[in-house]
Amino acid sequence: MAGSKMLSQDVADNIMSMITIEKRFGAGDKLPNETELAHELNVSRTTLREAVRILVAYGVLEIRRGNGTFVTEKARQGEEILGPLSDVKADAGDLYEMRLIFEPEAAYLAAIRGTDGEIKRILECGRRIEEAIREGSDRTQQEQAFHKSIAQATHNEFMNKLMPILYQAISKGVALSAQGGQAVQDTVADHRLIMEFLSQRDAEGARSAMKIHILHAIRELGIQ
Repeated sequence: MAGSKMLSQDVADNIMSMITIEKRFGAGDKLPNETELAHELNVSRTTLREAVRILVAYGVLEIRRGNGTFVTEKARQGEEILGPLSDVKADAGDLYEMRLIFEPEAAYLAAIRGTDGEIKRILECGRRIEEAIREGSDRTQQEQAFHKSIAQATHNEFMNKLMPILYQAISKGVALSAQGGQAVQDTVADHRLIMEFLSQRDAEGARSAMKIHILHAIRELGIQ
């Protein structure tokens, strides 16, 4: 029972992150239907319902019978807390230097601390990136979800709070790789290596693979 409660709280945190960090949903927006959202979060519909109940109790979500689940005005309180971070603007060099410091350690901790469900979600996010690449579609959202899922698996709240800044670097990297085949090939190979080490719970391997991934991006961007 305790494990179920912890999982539903994690899912509630993920939904809150979609609202406050990814800004996929704003006040008044309707969430995807239960089946779609449960599939995206890689959880059962029962766990999702528990998570929604948590956020309803917090006043962040509102269930409208016959219409669906909607984000309330109260969700903006979370955005105000994150505002100073998400508004930070930095050049590519600063952003990727921060990624080089931050993300290898995040991968290391995720391999150690991540639940089986969280590791599974990281792998699913990685597969969605490859699907977007094969389809030739914009993969910015999938890339952000991949790196966010790794940060969440660290169970370190400060790491999650830093993600809005890192999204700027990820967006720059996606835009660049859309212009060159080598960058795309590196992305696919790097992500597969990261996912392999995470699935094996090899923390040192995950750290090294993530460092290589960031260094490849720095090289392609021409950052000194």
